[in-house]
Amino acid sequence: MSIRTLDDLLAEGVSGRRVLVRADLNVPLDKQSGAITDDGRIRAVLPTLGALVEAGAKVVVCSHLGRPKGTPDPQFSLSPVAGRLGELLGAPVHFATDTVGDSARSTVAGLADGQVALLENLRFNAGETSKDEAERGAFADQLAAFGDAYVDDAFGAVHRKHASVYDVPARLPHVAGRLVLREVEVLSKLTSEPERPYVVVLGGSKVSDKLAVIEALLPTVDRLLIGGGMCFTFLKAQGLEVGTSLLEKDMVETCRNLLERSGGKIMLPVDVVVADAFAPDAAHDTVRVDGIPSHRLGLDIGPETVAGFAAALSQAKTIFWNGPMGVFEMAAFAAGTRGIAEAITKADAFSVVGGGDSAAAVRALGLDESSFGHISTGGGASLEYLEGKTLPGIAALEN
Repeated sequence: MSIRTLDDLLAEGVSGRRVLVRADLNVPLDKQSGAITDDGRIRAVLPTLGALVEAGAKVVVCSHLGRPKGTPDPQFSLSPVAGRLGELLGAPVHFATDTVGDSARSTVAGLADGQVALLENLRFNAGETSKDEAERGAFADQLAAFGDAYVDDAFGAVHRKHASVYDVPARLPHVAGRLVLREVEVLSKLTSEPERPYVVVLGGSKVSDKLAVIEALLPTVDRLLIGGGMCFTFLKAQGLEVGTSLLEKDMVETCRNLLERSGGKIMLPVDVVVADAFAPDAAHDTVRVDGIPSHRLGLDIGPETVAGFAAALSQAKTIFWNGPMGVFEMAAFAAGTRGIAEAITKADAFSVVGGGDSAAAVRALGLDESSFGHISTGGGASLEYLEGKTLPGIAALEN
């Protein structure tokens, strides 16, 4: 893979030049207060932004947040992100109240060397996500006008064919930021001769979301441990009663085929935590997987499963984990996810946490991030990379 890097751009000199940085600042916000509940993605882009600021660039940052419908929506404003980014950088971040309008133009024009501006949410403009190439291109033209060079440091968005990710690099000299470069280096380790045993842990709610990555990984992994809501479709495929647990009926036959083809590589839970309702205070207890009551639903893997999975992980030399083992946001159903995360940190292995809910769980449970080899910022992007798909944002940087 031949991609120019941030260091290449810095070597050319950026002092006084405008550098447009596509970041992934899509952080979770508290629905009531609007406060940022996890600033991990903001912190992840600091090495790139800090290097540009130190080199005297005029840094113009753009990002999306949430899923607004192509028009401004106050609940998805990046305004609180600008405040937090300024705190972390130790200098004010100038915030434009639109993306490519009057505020953006005047904010960018007013930047001094070493200052940072943040544009309002890219997805407030329909052109960002448009399937129409002309509409997307017109928006990309407006964005590109704010930069003399472009840096993509938004790994969480590189699997999207969006204007700021795919079309802008065609209009400006372009490089990969520190975060994108690190993500690609780490994930390529998993796809080319990983040290064995190679153990993958997959959780989350739906088999359909992970089917392609399961298909891609089965031939290459030594063990595949499956928990989370998706495990119940596999258990159903074994002929077991799963009560009112999450179930994808149209995937049961697919799961049966995967189990038959896996050569015993797939490990499923042997016990689960079942509850009367999907609620933090619901009555719950642990049962064997062949004893799930018809009126109850599984919300976590049980302690025996944690022990079995931990034993498999303790033998591993390479680990990839994507997806929580249960509803970790509720304390009563967080033990499975915590147990697996702790087992990964104890293993003498190169470990990668595959972004999304898994990364959120690591932080929400107060675990030491430095005890994992790498925590990805891109859940969907990391899965698609492991599936072997061409990621539009990476392809655009290679051109």
